[in-house]
Amino acid sequence: MQPIELLRELSDAFGVSGFEDEVREVLRARVAPFVDDVSVDTLGNLIAVRHGKDKRVMMLDAHMDEVGFLVKWVDDKGYVRFAPIGGWDERIVPGHRVVLVTRNGEKRFGVIGCAPPHILSEEERHKPIPMEKMFVDFGATSRQEATDLGIQIGDPFTIHYPFGPLCEGYVTGKALDDRAGCAVLVEAARRLADRKPSLTLAFAFVFGEEVGLRGAKTAAFHLDPSIALAVEGTIGADMPGVPEESQPTRLGRGPAISVADRSIIVSPKVVRALERVADAESIPYQYKLPTYGGTDAGSIHLSRGGVLTGIVSVPCRFIHSPVSTLRLNDFENTIRLVTSFVRTLPGDLL
Repeated sequence: MQPIELLRELSDAFGVSGFEDEVREVLRARVAPFVDDVSVDTLGNLIAVRHGKDKRVMMLDAHMDEVGFLVKWVDDKGYVRFAPIGGWDERIVPGHRVVLVTRNGEKRFGVIGCAPPHILSEEERHKPIPMEKMFVDFGATSRQEATDLGIQIGDPFTIHYPFGPLCEGYVTGKALDDRAGCAVLVEAARRLADRKPSLTLAFAFVFGEEVGLRGAKTAAFHLDPSIALAVEGTIGADMPGVPEESQPTRLGRGPAISVADRSIIVSPKVVRALERVADAESIPYQYKLPTYGGTDAGSIHLSRGGVLTGIVSVPCRFIHSPVSTLRLNDFENTIRLVTSFVRTLPGDLL
């Protein structure tokens, strides 16, 4: 499978935090041919292990989950009220198509609605609509009809538009934070399958990053890695209205190496090692400007007695929105950097 088709399959898969089953099954099928063992832990992390010459573990992390919503109430007329799962900007939520997964796995489509501007006051028209005043129209005309569609309190849903190309070299799709990172790990596993690695590699596809770095915490405790790398889809903000000094990353400049964010100050040893590998392999790279956002590295580096942990990210515009934009050469160069780092892991790190 070509990397872009893997990216498409992962982007289109459903995986709101805590409900990552569909994404996990796609990943299980795609990574299994390149590793020795695949398992799912109690909380739903998918762990794929390639045994190395050394039993010490290098953990490669990417989170499966995406931001979404939960049904919190169905009213007498069949409209659904909801609560956010993960970080949403209320300004961009209304008016979008959503997909909900019922208890039996069926998908239902709806539209996030709110009162139209024609009937709002002048003051209301110039304010963001509070999420508690929004609703989803699934086409039901009563609570019973909604129940008959399988919609219940606690069901997950998210805004969904299919993955597709923009102009040559650019693609767009939902959940590229962090399906881009998941795709990088699968493709890295494929490219590393030609020889036995020095360290044991644990590809950890984890749950619940968007609600508090949860899966990475338990996965790191279980794996007890000597070194780790979190791979993310991160904030690309090279766009009108954002000054250069406030752009965490820019598309087209290669993978982003983090030096610090709100969850970690990356060890300079790891940053320097990533720089050396990128320079040696002529891989373009940039730095993610500190200290925006947080990643699974925040949980991983604090596990047990501490873990040397780095972060490499694919720049993506418009994350935590209905659709994101990614440049394919950034995606490819992130795969190259992760793969080269694993192959040439500098001995002075361990």
